[in-house]
Amino acid sequence: MNILMLAPQPFLQPRGTPISIYFRIRALSELGHKVDLITYHLGEDVRIQDLKILRIPDLFFIRRVKIGPSFIKVPLDFLLFFKALFQLTIKPYDLLFSHEEAAWPGAILAKIWRMPHIYDMHSSLPDQLETFTFSHSKILKKFLQGIEKYSLKNSHALIVICLDLLKKAEKAGYGKKAILLENFLDFINQEFSEDQIQNKKRMFAPKGEKIILYTGNFEPYQGIPLLLKAAAKIKDERVFFLLVGGSKADSEKMRRKAEAMDISHKIIFAGEVIPSEIPLYISIADVLVSPRLLGTNTPLKIYSFLKSGKPVVATNLWAHTQVLGPENAVLVDPNPQSLADGICFSLGNTDAQKRAHAAKELAEKKYTYPRYLEKVREELEKACHPH
Repeated sequence: MNILMLAPQPFLQPRGTPISIYFRIRALSELGHKVDLITYHLGEDVRIQDLKILRIPDLFFIRRVKIGPSFIKVPLDFLLFFKALFQLTIKPYDLLFSHEEAAWPGAILAKIWRMPHIYDMHSSLPDQLETFTFSHSKILKKFLQGIEKYSLKNSHALIVICLDLLKKAEKAGYGKKAILLENFLDFINQEFSEDQIQNKKRMFAPKGEKIILYTGNFEPYQGIPLLLKAAAKIKDERVFFLLVGGSKADSEKMRRKAEAMDISHKIIFAGEVIPSEIPLYISIADVLVSPRLLGTNTPLKIYSFLKSGKPVVATNLWAHTQVLGPENAVLVDPNPQSLADGICFSLGNTDAQKRAHAAKELAEKKYTYPRYLEKVREELEKACHPH
């Protein structure tokens, strides 16, 4: 099929939804489809067979779009809509595939052009207001609830990325349209030599120190201040924390916080790295940590962590427990002492190693690329031949 995809994101950037979109496209390409992707003017071009990237014009001189909801996305999404409208007038398509808030205009355009539409639901739009503490406006929340309901109702098929969103779709009466397609694909399959791994480890732990690794952005819901407070409670000088991700501004803010807490000697801020390098950082870690405080979507990194065979410490929140359990991770209360205790427990404890082994077995059995492809194929079939 010729597929027109709408992605209101900077593509590609090292953040959750753009990475998810990348793997959707890769799967569609492998299944033999051609994708024209309409996306923001920001991001790095990538090469995937039968992918053509069509970027909106840079009319507003916007150089950064922060993660989560923002008013800066409004003019960009208008440009995205009009570019999609133009593209539909000059080229025939078999399917419209929309991500996030683009599902609303996507469903409208698909209805006008009488073609099937897939809504790839990476999050609940009204729930984002709370997760990102963006706005307490009841009017805005009501508006987002309305466009989400319209998108659910007027899409032929629905992809949800976690159990929480599946339950929301079922509660709204659209469970039959939905398929749970977790974002478990990543760049973990990239092979690194033993020399590369050892060189990277010596760079950060020249004396064989224990590395506690966090990967991801530094948004408030991720709990980076909680992680710093936990680090302050761990007195072992052989243990330090490696934080990969976060913008320069966010990293500097957390660096100042670490200095004020007198723990800057045990915190290393590696900054943003390209997604394909994340597995190298995971390979040198002794413990992997996710101190998330808010949100209901399973973090993308959790699937990478499961596959690694390394002990995983995560806060005991629904965002994590949709995938993690006491049999495959160390779940802790979202407070500094509990997080610190969980990290210490995971360092060299045989029970923690057993859980890490169980996590890897689960990932190898449940989160496989052939299963991912099968689910994408199934959802395309559902969209094109609705019951």
